[in-house]
Amino acid sequence: MKHRLFALVPLAALVAACATQQVAAPVSVADTIARDPQLSTLNGLVQQAGMADTLKAAGPYTMFAPTNDAFKAVPAKTMDELAHDPARLKDVLSYHVLTGKVMAADVKNSNAKTAQGTDVALSKAGDFVTVEDAMVQTADITATNGVVHTVDRVLMPPVRR
Repeated sequence: MKHRLFALVPLAALVAACATQQVAAPVSVADTIARDPQLSTLNGLVQQAGMADTLKAAGPYTMFAPTNDAFKAVPAKTMDELAHDPARLKDVLSYHVLTGKVMAADVKNSNAKTAQGTDVALSKAGDFVTVEDAMVQTADITATNGVVHTVDRVLMPPVRR
């Protein structure tokens, strides 16, 4: 009888530990980006471009979110230009956003219109999803108003003439 009681002690401790863990409630696309340390550069740029309120709105939105490493690969001159040109910064960031919720499983080899107004090429091969030349690293991060997919490159929209 004593042995059975000792066997239950670790189980009871595990149950108690799990009961105290907080489950992260889904939040908006903007808040999802803000919570992820690997997206801190993107979060700062979203704030700077004045897009946070948009990405907190009803949506739904699909955000292809470049990681901090993706931004490190952008030439310093380009990043400096974006920092000093709010309209171009907003263009670049909007080029990463689709209106509507597109889960990785729903991606078809086709074009999709961005919030910036031009199309991006979406592709899927097996479990691999790409947008233009960026590979989705983490897919289907659910938000209350859409979904976030982290990507390994910053997408640059075509120059408008």
